[in-house]
Amino acid sequence: MKRIFDIIISLVVLVLFSPLFMLIMLSLLIFDGRPVLFSQRRVGINGSDFMLNKFRTMRLKQGSSNDTFDAGDQSRITKSGFFLRKTKLDELPQLWNVLIGDMSIVGPRPEVQKWVDAYPDRWAKVLMIKPGITDPASIYYRNEEELLAKAADPEAYYRDHILPHKLDLYEEYVMTRSFCGDIYLILKTILSIIFPKNYSCHQD
Repeated sequence: MKRIFDIIISLVVLVLFSPLFMLIMLSLLIFDGRPVLFSQRRVGINGSDFMLNKFRTMRLKQGSSNDTFDAGDQSRITKSGFFLRKTKLDELPQLWNVLIGDMSIVGPRPEVQKWVDAYPDRWAKVLMIKPGITDPASIYYRNEEELLAKAADPEAYYRDHILPHKLDLYEEYVMTRSFCGDIYLILKTILSIIFPKNYSCHQD
């Protein structure tokens, strides 16, 4: 049922919102240039790699790799990128990942290999299911970029504080997931976009 739901929802949204996709791509081409998509290798179900796609929101950085930790660094975010990130429209291309079976609509957010290697035993449990576009951790850490920007060492803060808590939420989701629960998380995600201040966590 979950896979059928994923196919139907991703296909319907991709078709209905195709004009919006074209508008975003055109605006990115005009104001930010190529490429319009950011692709990054992430770890999926059972540890298998796949290429995750987003609309590009940051200026290109010479010599950087796709697994560079840029979270918290807002200096390279483009003007259109700020809007796309705030509204989560940059995540829309992941519906293609859902359609082809790499991801699900709801599931733990996929990470790069570096962060999976930081807690391999915990990720082994989480990656028993497909990663998703949204999940409880995505809602809780909706303002993650702001938290990391305030941290003295964003990478260490993510590794030692945010990621362990995310894994707590991922593991809980894996153990308690249900179809009705997924519907609830989708609705809660939409509300968090409309009313972001009601779904923002605070740095300890």
